[in-house]
Amino acid sequence: MQNKTVVVRIAEGLGNQLFMYSNAYSLSKRKNYQLLIDNDSGYFKNKNKLRKREYLLHFFNIKNSICPNQFKFNNYYKDFKRKLLKIIDYFKFKKTFLIEHKNRNKQTHYKNLIDYPLDNIAYIEGHFESEKYFSDYKEELNKILSVKKKYIENKNQYIPLIKKKNSVSLHIRRHKFSEEINEAKLEKNVHKSDNFSKESINYAKNAMQYFKKKIKDPTFFIWSNDFDGIEHYFKKTDCVFVKNNSVIMDFYLFSLCKHFAVGGSTFHWMGAWLNTNRNKICIRPKKNILNPSKNFDFWPSDWIKI
Repeated sequence: MQNKTVVVRIAEGLGNQLFMYSNAYSLSKRKNYQLLIDNDSGYFKNKNKLRKREYLLHFFNIKNSICPNQFKFNNYYKDFKRKLLKIIDYFKFKKTFLIEHKNRNKQTHYKNLIDYPLDNIAYIEGHFESEKYFSDYKEELNKILSVKKKYIENKNQYIPLIKKKNSVSLHIRRHKFSEEINEAKLEKNVHKSDNFSKESINYAKNAMQYFKKKIKDPTFFIWSNDFDGIEHYFKKTDCVFVKNNSVIMDFYLFSLCKHFAVGGSTFHWMGAWLNTNRNKICIRPKKNILNPSKNFDFWPSDWIKI
């Protein structure tokens, strides 16, 4: 192992994993550090009872190695040690932990990390959900964060349709606030989720009207984590509902689409951002309720808000 190393703690779903990796990759390049990936520590306390999160970056053309077990905090004893080290780290000039700063409302914004003093071995923790952290390496990330060929189902029924049509990718996120069981807040969270779904559908309809005025004969390819009860909101003549794929195959299909109406999903954000169609149009919601991130710099400045 070379002298200077950063270890990125990967956690949560695929969209967040890609944000975390992209920031860490950019930072390691700019500071000339080796980058290793911790694929365990962010998951060993997984309490999500409705949907299990797991490490998914092995599906991509990432060359960085998984860090040795000695650099992981992947059990309760090690995690307690990590918390103590973070307290001690507060008083050190060269930091062992680079933690994304949040305000009292758990909101964050882009912060230039290049001058942040790091120790020879440092751990990166946080979402870093802004292209400002890694846009300088977009060309490299487009290649690295492409799906490995062996995981692509070349006979997938949607591939020829997306390529042939003037395809617009739409993603409708559902159950955003009610995916985790919390009896004390269940009713409130279900209400918030239902409202989020309603606003997502309204945004999708407005997005369709926008693209019908901007491009010729658009076909809207609609993704959702739950299609139950939403298909009747859309005309089947110009919509294709993309179902029964793995999460990785869905992400690959994003790369084939020509345009995007990005909604309340970091997963879809990353699919749109990494898409290499030079003539693509990306729109995003104006309403803050559909912002899936608490980062004030989440939306790229050249995406059109409606």
